[in-house]
Amino acid sequence: MLETLANAQVENVLAALDSALSKGDVEAAVALFQDECYWRDLVSFTWDIRTLEGKAAVCDMLGAQLDSVKPTRWQIAEGEVASEEDGVVTAWITFETEVARGYGLLRLRDGLIWTLLTSASELKGYEEPQGFERPLGAKHGAAKGRLTWLEEREEEARTLGYERQPYVVIVGGGQGGIALGARLRQLGVPTIIVEKNERPGDSWRKRYKSLCLHDPVWYDHLPYLPFPPNWPVFSPKDKIGDWLEMYTRVMELNYWTKSTCKRASYDATSKTWTVVVDRDGEEVVLEPKQLVLATGMSGKPNIPKFKGAERFRGEQHHSSQHPGPQAYKGKKVVIVGSNNSAHDIAAALWENDADVTMVQRSSTHVVRSDTLMDIGLSALYSEQAVRSGMTTQKADMIFASIPYRIMHTFQKPLYDRMREKDAAFYERLEKAGFLLDWGDDGSGLFMKYLRRGSGYYIDVGASDLVADGKIKLKSGAEVAEITETSVVLEDGTELPADLIIYATGYGSMNGWAADLIGQEVADKVGKCWGLGSGTTKDPGPWEGEERNMWKPTRQEGLWFHGGNLHQSRHYSLYLALQLKARLEGISTPVYGLQEVHHLS
Repeated sequence: MLETLANAQVENVLAALDSALSKGDVEAAVALFQDECYWRDLVSFTWDIRTLEGKAAVCDMLGAQLDSVKPTRWQIAEGEVASEEDGVVTAWITFETEVARGYGLLRLRDGLIWTLLTSASELKGYEEPQGFERPLGAKHGAAKGRLTWLEEREEEARTLGYERQPYVVIVGGGQGGIALGARLRQLGVPTIIVEKNERPGDSWRKRYKSLCLHDPVWYDHLPYLPFPPNWPVFSPKDKIGDWLEMYTRVMELNYWTKSTCKRASYDATSKTWTVVVDRDGEEVVLEPKQLVLATGMSGKPNIPKFKGAERFRGEQHHSSQHPGPQAYKGKKVVIVGSNNSAHDIAAALWENDADVTMVQRSSTHVVRSDTLMDIGLSALYSEQAVRSGMTTQKADMIFASIPYRIMHTFQKPLYDRMREKDAAFYERLEKAGFLLDWGDDGSGLFMKYLRRGSGYYIDVGASDLVADGKIKLKSGAEVAEITETSVVLEDGTELPADLIIYATGYGSMNGWAADLIGQEVADKVGKCWGLGSGTTKDPGPWEGEERNMWKPTRQEGLWFHGGNLHQSRHYSLYLALQLKARLEGISTPVYGLQEVHHLS
């Protein structure tokens, strides 16, 4: 009975919305929204990734976009039933625009729209060849001179980038570049991925020995090819590297290894990039229309400039260059930093009998892996969720449907439960002198990640070593200087060192644009990542979306793609659709192009 009532309520709202939008009656459409409302659009209405907050913002967007979008056929998704809980009615919906088919999630309060997620799922006439439309593969029949599949692939590899130009060049062949490359391949967009390493997956293989995915397997699938059901919950780095290498082959990606982008420039008249690539010693000039930097959030290392660093007689390197613990048995190691990499590296060094001291300059959010999976992820990304009918697409869309403006109110109760469950664990850490935090507003790891991409550790064992004093800790003090043989802190403490590791994080992705294209373009684009929340390391004003990620930037033809495996999977679809639309000459009027408030 409740489902029937909820369904009827949603159907009435969708019918009214369909009628108002079909008539161009923006006022009637806006009247269907609550005063406090949020409409998050992934490409379908705005050709952007944008959240509209409040009725005035919805009105403005519809006034600007309605004539070109022409939305129709709003209905509850086939096979779905609306549900009601705590006064909120939720329903999966479908709709169409003039050029796309859409999918979304609707929440009603008191019969009016509270949150609305709309997304473009495919472009009409340019659908991916799946299901009944999948390619035949082998060519039946007989024809003189016909090529086999292998010969066609070899011909493509030989000519693309030489005799014919790619439409898209992706710089960076980690999980982000690979996921986007797979999407573009299925959409028939000629693409080359440029990767400096010798093999796909080397960006994982070449990191420190103990590195693994801290996110569970259900969270980390790539597009089209989910991990098999016997895949481990947490993937070791070399295993994920092998998976990525396999993926590039079976998905038929044009993946250039041992290739480095030397420079790039844009011709605004021809709307073409000139990208100079060193391909294993050969200089190749590519001329794509679209350039994607998929160099990763963890791409450009932040290496602090400490007084005296140049005179240090031992070894010093950033955590991204750490080769592993084997060479440092019996050595004194000082790690500057206290987040994920610092803990992982410290634990591996301790296991290999190094004398390790962690310098914690500011507080860190710590959450135990098991607790995070149980309380934070199990509803969407777990074996229990899968067995209850949760799909990866639905999980991604549910997560995407929570507006960033209010997401912390959903997260805070979860982290309150985690703090209560593991109270004894946190008491031990604090007793050892470790500086803990739960984010500026107590909302924990996910919000820290979305706001600043740093400041946390998912504990897989190192915290016990810190609490027990096996990993030594100096907290609350900055580095004053580095001598020939030690690290000296501002409080006068001197830490003898044979090796200094800077686990000090990474800079904004637009730093890669500065290196490759020039500082002027980097400043034109502005800072990448962060919501403008006004919290630590995420300066305002409020953006409402990740700055410059997966959407048009102020530099025509330049895009940024990155994030964790979940984000690489989910947002690669929307970036691929934007690129495909431009290839096919589909009109893409962007609503609300990214403003620039911070340069880096």
